Formats: sequence, C-alpha cells, structure tokens
Amino acid sequence: MVRSPEETLRATLARVAPGTPLRDGLERILRGRTGALIVLGSDKTVEQLCSGGFEIAIDFAPTRLRELAKMDGAIVCDKDATRILRAAVQLVPDPSIETQESGTRHRTAERVAIQTGLPVISVSQSMQIIALYVDGLRYVLEGSEKVLVRANQALATLERYRSRLDQVTNSLSALEIEAMVTVRDVAVTLQRHEMVRRISEEIAQYVLELGTDGRLLSLQLDELTASRGPGAGTVIRDYTDPEATDVDAAVAALRGIDQADLIDLVQIANIVGLTAGNESLDAIIQPRGYRLVSGLKAVPGAVAARLVDHFGSLQNLMAATIDELMVVDGIGELRARSVREGLSRIAEASLLDRFL
Repeated sequence: MVRSPEETLRATLARVAPGTPLRDGLERILRGRTGALIVLGSDKTVEQLCSGGFEIAIDFAPTRLRELAKMDGAIVCDKDATRILRAAVQLVPDPSIETQESGTRHRTAERVAIQTGLPVISVSQSMQIIALYVDGLRYVLEGSEKVLVRANQALATLERYRSRLDQVTNSLSALEIEAMVTVRDVAVTLQRHEMVRRISEEIAQYVLELGTDGRLLSLQLDELTASRGPGAGTVIRDYTDPEATDVDAAVAALRGIDQADLIDLVQIANIVGLTAGNESLDAIIQPRGYRLVSGLKAVPGAVAARLVDHFGSLQNLMAATIDELMVVDGIGELRARSVREGLSRIAEASLLDRFL
C-alpha cells in the first residue's frame, strides 16, 4: 500500500520521537556539535545515488550512529532504523531537482528524499537543528519543552471546542424532537465537528512527536475525544438524500475546506448537499433519524439503517409503537422496547437540557 507524504512523515516522526534509539543518537550528534545526513531505507534507487563509503550492516545503536557521524558522508539505515547499512557515503542526487535549501547537506537531503521517496534526516552542525525530509515535505524537530507548550495551548482550545460541540449537539437533538431543525443548525453542528476534528489531529501530531514525553497528553486527548458520539458523516446522512449525496465525498469535501472558510455556514451547507443559499439557512429540514438511532447501544448499525429506511423520518420513528417497530427485520420485542425507551430517554434529556 502506497503511503502519502503526510502518512510517511507521521511514521517518521514516531521513529524519531523522544525515547527512541534513533532520537537518542540524533541528540548525541547535536551535543557533539557535528552534522549528519541519514537515509531511512535502502533500495536500488538509493544504491544508485551512493558513491564511495563502506558497507557495515550492523545493529543500530545510538553510540554507533554518533561515532559514524564524525566521518564525512551520509549514513544509510534500514527503514525502521534497526540496522546501519552503510556509512561515509557520498550521495549524488539528480541536480535538476528543485530545492529551496541553501546548505549543501540540506540540499542533498531534500533532493534524495524527493528522488527516492524515502525519509532523510539532516542534522545541522551550525544551526543545531534536526530536519526531516519526506518527499516534498520538510519538518524541523523541536525540543519537548517547546512542543509541550504548544500542545497544552491546543488542548485548552480543544476543551473549549468540545464544550461548544456538546452544546450544539444537545440543541440539535432537542430541535429534532420538536421538528424545528433549520439548515443553519445542521451547518453549525458540522462546523463544530470539523473544528474538533482538526484540533484533535493537531494534538495527535504533538503526541506522536513527543513520544514518551507525551503520555499524559495522550491520556487527556483520549478523554476529550473518546465519547464524542456520531461524527459528521452521520449528521450528513441524516439530512441529505441518500440517492443524491455521496456521504464519504461530502465528508472529504468538508475536511478540505480552508480554515478561513470554515466560518461560512452557507459554504458548509452547499458542500455537504444541503443546497442552502443565503436566504435558506433558516429553512426547516427534517432528520431521517440516523444520528439519534446510532446512539442507541442496543441497535447495531445495519438494524439502525433498516429502521430509518422503514419509517422514513425521525418523527415517524418516534411515533412508532412496539408492534410497528417489530415489523422491521432484526427487531424483536426486547430490542423494540429498547428502541422505544431509548428514544424516549433521549427526548426527555434533550428537552430538559434545552429548557433548564
């Protein structure tokens, strides 16, 4: 399976996170005030770029990496940085590959990464920084202290976003019970879902980069995201025509919106298939019931879909009797009662939250 440059970068960040042998070796190189050029992976393309040096094929160790970095030339490791394959190698990438770097080591690192598709690490002797090159991406590693400051700021933002998401979700549930949902209400809910998703991904990147230093941050992130409930896809499915809207494509389009455009509710509504103009954000729309039914633990996903398809709307589903629910395939008397009681509890809780 071919990875995107972003996925490869994330995997590389995990390999160089604090607490890993590779990061230990890189830190030793920095403290020793020497530079290094390290290729993570070896294939025919890498071999063609290598000139001189020598093959060693030894197990990786931070101290060995530090000593080998004292020599001129690059170091070639396997993709998981468990073996050091070659050292003191001169890398000769295609000089026609464009690069924005100025230093010889960094220019070589960027070109090799683009030409081979493999991660390349450059340790700058003069600037005392560690830079990762993955395809056309460049990422500078920072100390855990700086990353933790930004991560904690992002975590505080996530807490605020999550609180607001809970508020608009509860409000949406109450409006669904009352059959008073507008396009604006749905667009705001989707907006908040996307804002929480984006800040959660940013924090997950920090957790990855922090390695063993990010254990507490990881627990806090899990706590804030574990019980988020049905995502944006379920909301879109609840309010759009299943024959006219590709839910996966709509979710992808929502995720592709620029941060600056995420405040535009009209654009959100149009992208996900609610077909709203400026004058129609306040138009009343009816939910099909996927979001609320998917929150019932006693109802599997396939059965929930059959329930919604059978009754057509949340209002019809809420008004259904036990016998009417049992007509649906997969719904026995026990499950029918669970559905009936579960929807009643949701209705009561939503209305209480809205008016108290």
